Amino acid sequence: MGLESFNRATERQRMHLLFEVCSSTIWARRVLAGGPFRDVDGLFDRADRVLAELPDAEIDAALDGHPRIGDRADNASSAREQAGMASADDAVRAEMAAANARYEEKFGYVYLVCASGRSAEELLSILLDRLDNDPETERRVMRSELAKINRLRLDRLLSKDVP
Repeated sequence: MGLESFNRATERQRMHLLFEVCSSTIWARRVLAGGPFRDVDGLFDRADRVLAELPDAEIDAALDGHPRIGDRADNASSAREQAGMASADDAVRAEMAAANARYEEKFGYVYLVCASGRSAEELLSILLDRLDNDPETERRVMRSELAKINRLRLDRLLSKDVP
């Protein structure tokens, strides 16, 4: 759609588009408040800054928009991003499910990783490594991964064809 088309869209349309990127209403509203954007980097910088300033409760709301790695994705973005899990064998899927459960029990939220271009085995290995993190470190890692996912989705949004 391009940045110019994004800037020209109605506020409601832009809000809807941003909410598809990140399911935090506060994030979408605050990003939108920084527009219109002169360039894509300005939009990305705003998105990153807003995300970094969100309280943990709102980050948790953003996580609600992300299915578990290995679960059936409930939206096109997650399905595309987790494509590496599609070819996983039953053993890897079972190990991923068990590791997801351990992660959620330890940290209290879903394992979030920028999964694009990664194999099921790589995603599982990252998860197993991150289980060794302390809660504070893991929260920072998760926020960083969320920022990567948001940037990826913003980039995809701005480059998709819109009739």
